[in-house]
Amino acid sequence: MNHKPGDISIGLVSISDRAYNGTYPDQGIPALKEWLAGAITSPYWLETRLIPDDREQIEKTLHELVDENRCSLILTTGGTGPSRRDQTPDATLAVGTRELPGIAERMRQISLHFVPTAVLSRQVAVICERPDHAALILNLPGRPAAIRQTLEGVRDANGNITEPGIFTAIPYCIELIGGPAIETNETVCKAWRPETKTS
Repeated sequence: MNHKPGDISIGLVSISDRAYNGTYPDQGIPALKEWLAGAITSPYWLETRLIPDDREQIEKTLHELVDENRCSLILTTGGTGPSRRDQTPDATLAVGTRELPGIAERMRQISLHFVPTAVLSRQVAVICERPDHAALILNLPGRPAAIRQTLEGVRDANGNITEPGIFTAIPYCIELIGGPAIETNETVCKAWRPETKTS
């Protein structure tokens, strides 16, 4: 498959012991693929990984997606709770060079509209920087509905977005760290960018 230089590379990492072992089908990557297909209108390509909830394996996978696959955006799903097996945030912080706490705070704010246990989430967002490349890494929930809600936002009974999801800010963030432009389907998610001044 040929990729153009301006196409964004997105890494999708589903972290689940039971899905990895085949106890049940993985739902994280299919949910992410479906949402991205409806939300992003510019060219992109995906690198997908299904791995166990093991800190060393998670760190290795994230480094690989940044260094070898040149991903500018990496979305993980699963492994963000308080149990001892939930290692995703710890591994993500170890790989990142700078943390973006506002994104993590926003993810929990959105989830609280749907479940009170959102306060137990340890989701984080970081930038992983290299001399000539950087990637934004986000920890998303494990349930498909929660993935969509977090990315897209809160909608009212008529389907109108009342509180934007985190993806509204993602394209601008990617540009700020030197990545390619991402255009979105505004009916799903309207990307925010500062107004350009004209002379």
